[in-house]
Amino acid sequence: MPNILERINSLCGPGVLAGISLRDWLRLLAQNRWQVYPRYLPRALNITAMSLGNSLVRACEQWRWGKAIEEVEIQPPVFVLGHWRCGTTFLHDLLAVDDRFAYPTLYEVNFPHSFLTTERVVARLARLLMPTRRPQDNMKMDPASAWEDELAFCVFGFRTPYLGWAFPRRISHYDQFLTFRDASADDLARWKESFRLFLKKLTLRHGKPLILKSPPHTARIRLLLELFPDARFLHICRDPFAVFQSSVHAFGKVLPVCRLQPTDAIDWNQRVLGLYRELYDAFFAQRHLIPAGRYHEIRYEDLERDPVTEMQKLYAALSLPPFDPVEPDLRRYVDSLKTYKKNVHVELLPDLRKRIATAWRRCFEEWEYSLDG
Repeated sequence: MPNILERINSLCGPGVLAGISLRDWLRLLAQNRWQVYPRYLPRALNITAMSLGNSLVRACEQWRWGKAIEEVEIQPPVFVLGHWRCGTTFLHDLLAVDDRFAYPTLYEVNFPHSFLTTERVVARLARLLMPTRRPQDNMKMDPASAWEDELAFCVFGFRTPYLGWAFPRRISHYDQFLTFRDASADDLARWKESFRLFLKKLTLRHGKPLILKSPPHTARIRLLLELFPDARFLHICRDPFAVFQSSVHAFGKVLPVCRLQPTDAIDWNQRVLGLYRELYDAFFAQRHLIPAGRYHEIRYEDLERDPVTEMQKLYAALSLPPFDPVEPDLRRYVDSLKTYKKNVHVELLPDLRKRIATAWRRCFEEWEYSLDG
């Protein structure tokens, strides 16, 4: 049964728009024709109230840190690629154990305009007010947890498919920012500018190479290499049948704490089928662009079975810093996960299994997963 914080979050939590400024919030509402449904007005009012403080701190942060941000040099990042629910979070968390690297925190991706100024103090307060577990998989949620950078662009540039979670009536408009294949030159330039700025701020904050995890990056290899030619890439794959089940489940859990409009008209089975296909079509078309020695692929099932061995292989394949210093910490972290229980999903119906196998056949064959399940 949900606790009180989860109920409050479901009713009026800001979802993906916690860190938005007032000016950008009004612009975003105008772009979506001010269509906030009555049942979601508490969420909209909360976002509005938070945006006032965000605007003030944003201006102060730019005044205080603007010059330092401009002068920062971003070190080549490590990108964790993979479809939602493939194990990208698990892999990201394992990499985050190594303190020779840094990563965006949950607080930083939610408050990209103000984290340099507020994180050390406000994150402690946020810890008291937010749920402790992710709604989709019961994994730990903490302001200091490693998180996906894509969330920052809901309030920091607007070029992200995740805005469709808040405004599902225009979900097809935001879908163009998954691959940027059909996006305008202006949209692409603004995304690159926003991405660089965010990573500069993260580098200024942490002073270390960044490990970045966001499933949409799986479809943006060409763009990422244009920005960071020396970047390294990790891709994690998983049994597509399991990915489908987990993805549909995740949407059902995440959307209620983000949306400002109803989602009843969306066929989530069809949407997951289409997104997976679009993401991996782009991935396969661009994967060859990654230079030799800067790409490594891992199966979720292998990582789950023996995390330490797979991480050791990963470090060697990508020529990361020596593995030995981090191994003890990694083993302690893995031991701490022994009580974690994964979601159990309803068995897929035969007709749906056939649709998945047909639509995603290339991925089944590429990673040698059984089409029979």
